[in-house]
Amino acid sequence: MSNAPMRGIWPWLGLAALLVAVDQVTKLLILANYQLGESTFITGFFNVVRVHNTGAAFSFLAEAGGWQRWFFTGVGVAASVFIVWMLRTHPGEKLFAFALACILGGAIGNVIDRLLYGYVVDWLDFHWELLSGLFPGGHFPAFNIADAAITVGAVSLILDEVLRWRRSR
Repeated sequence: MSNAPMRGIWPWLGLAALLVAVDQVTKLLILANYQLGESTFITGFFNVVRVHNTGAAFSFLAEAGGWQRWFFTGVGVAASVFIVWMLRTHPGEKLFAFALACILGGAIGNVIDRLLYGYVVDWLDFHWELLSGLFPGGHFPAFNIADAAITVGAVSLILDEVLRWRRSR
């Protein structure tokens, strides 16, 4: 059996590890310097804030009573295992592997939070008046580097599929 798939996976695992490291360092800085709910005005559309999210995206199931911590931890671990397997089988597909590495780094970053704290530490607070019809005060739900990496990965997966579809036509 060739070691080529394993050699090809290392840059992508390195990217995922870098995203986990940046995510965790920023969260540690927030935990060390902010109390829950405390925020700092940065610009007219951005604040740094400390928020604890016991749910998933947009605080989905945040008030579910505690079982969601383990459910989302399990989903994150299962997704991570699947993503590593996918990276092993497709390391040369650069955009696809980039997308998977971003999602992997984000998933691991948020799983670490759930295991250590029982919640995910969010701290990026973007707000625009035009969002006030959708979100209270126009504040998009706070998020973190891991969430941003997952979003970049998801958009990259969609782009990869669109490009793959166009090439096949």
